[in-house]
Amino acid sequence: MLHPWHDVTPGEHLPLEFNALIEIPMGSSVKYELDKQTGLMRMDRVLYSAVYYPANYGFIPQTYAEDDDPLDVLVLCQEAVAPLTLVESRAIGLMTMIDGGKKDHKILAVAVGDPEYNSFRDASELPPHRLAMLRRFFQDYKYLEGKSVEVDEIEPVEGTKAVIEDSLQRYSTHRRRGFRVKH
Repeated sequence: MLHPWHDVTPGEHLPLEFNALIEIPMGSSVKYELDKQTGLMRMDRVLYSAVYYPANYGFIPQTYAEDDDPLDVLVLCQEAVAPLTLVESRAIGLMTMIDGGKKDHKILAVAVGDPEYNSFRDASELPPHRLAMLRRFFQDYKYLEGKSVEVDEIEPVEGTKAVIEDSLQRYSTHRRRGFRVKH
């Protein structure tokens, strides 16, 4: 059985185009995440707040971000995408949070195969309300758990390049050392 994090290629047109592996479909209030050891999907929790994911949420395979997880990606698409689906995606922006004292980058991307979104090249081209909804979700979704997060403004696509390349390099370094992932 393939491991979605380790055995799936991140793509050939990095850093701006990549395969995103979806964990949580748009509209869900269930927080699924990849079990790093087995490669299976695990239900982490049902969100405590009356909110739902405003985009399909997942990660870029073979990346290791500053928060010790694969690099997060929000994939804008007009449809909810099933967990463990690979979506050819293009970065259009970057949203950075501070969660538990660690930087938690989220790449904002569009599904290349969706004609409603595939013409967008930069987050600034999206309706301002869509950007506000994305930020607000992450400001609110842990509130009733008694946790707070800081969410920076969404940055243009140029900000994604270094974050993606750094996460690819960090993964490569840890993988060569035989790193053991935390649950």
